[in-house]
Amino acid sequence: MTTTPTELPELSEETADRLEEAVFAQIAEERAAERAHRALTRRRARRRGWLTAGGVAAAFVVGVLVTPAILNATGSASSGSSIATAPYNAPSGAQPLSGAAKDLAQSSGGASSPAGGSTSSTNTPRDVVRTGSATVQVDDVRTAADALAALAKKHGGFVESQQIGSTSTPLTTGGGIVPSPAGDGWVTLRVPAADLDAVMDALRAQGTVLATSVGTNDVTTATTDLRAQIDSLTTSVTRLTQLMSQATSVADLLTAETALTDRQSQLQSAQQQLKDLESQVAMSSVQVTLVHQAPAAADPAGFGDGLAAGWKGLIVSLNALVIALGFLLPWLALALVVALIVWAIVRARRARRTRLAAVTSAKARED
Repeated sequence: MTTTPTELPELSEETADRLEEAVFAQIAEERAAERAHRALTRRRARRRGWLTAGGVAAAFVVGVLVTPAILNATGSASSGSSIATAPYNAPSGAQPLSGAAKDLAQSSGGASSPAGGSTSSTNTPRDVVRTGSATVQVDDVRTAADALAALAKKHGGFVESQQIGSTSTPLTTGGGIVPSPAGDGWVTLRVPAADLDAVMDALRAQGTVLATSVGTNDVTTATTDLRAQIDSLTTSVTRLTQLMSQATSVADLLTAETALTDRQSQLQSAQQQLKDLESQVAMSSVQVTLVHQAPAAADPAGFGDGLAAGWKGLIVSLNALVIALGFLLPWLALALVVALIVWAIVRARRARRTRLAAVTSAKARED
């Protein structure tokens, strides 16, 4: 059985135009939706980029502002000196000790370091090093230095060092020197620690006290460790001395003598360190900087004096301006970076608004 195909009805021109317009409108809507999706994707990517850049800039600003404060808040901790001893090792080429001599040398080597660290009782008085420093303005530096020497002698102390009429003064900490005007000087006194406060108060009688400071440093741990090490080293030296008298061979005698020399050296070093610390605890150091009181400068008496004073004032002002410019330059650079970021964000927003307006107008024309 054969079937004849059904013929489609012919479309009128109005119907064809209407279908064509519907197809074109659908295509335009799909294109507009695709363009809007692409624009939204680009905006999101650009927004993520700006947020990343803003986060980096904020982290940089926080680092610049916070890091100096943290570094300045960090103070340096002082600690007492200590010595570390190691078990004795026989020199290369020496014969090892035999029998009881070897055991005695090993035990004497291990005795130089007390087990369990330092021990201190809560009832034991603390070993504290106290130091003082002051800057005093006086009429006559040499006379004031003599008066300070008499003051130290009165309190049972002495003048450790002094320098008058120099162009440099020692630092109270660090052991360096700092410039000072010619004619000034400094005096270092050593007085009993119990009289430190009285000596600092007596400095007011020598002139105008410009600045004072008193520092303390607890060295109890260091002195306790040194005393324990001295006891251990003393025992070790005694045992090695006995070992030398009991040596039965030249090799044993040489090995014991080498160990004894090493222990005696360590013992002398520990005793000297303890002596220095005990001296600092018993006698406080007072560093007095003597500044000569200069007479008041005369007023300008003429045109030349006024010109010189004006020139000096100009130099001082220019120097202050340069210092201020150097201080502000990093902040100006940071402000410029922030301004560039803000300008780029504003520009991106304007461009986005322009594109959105163009898309909207194009869609309106297509509709």
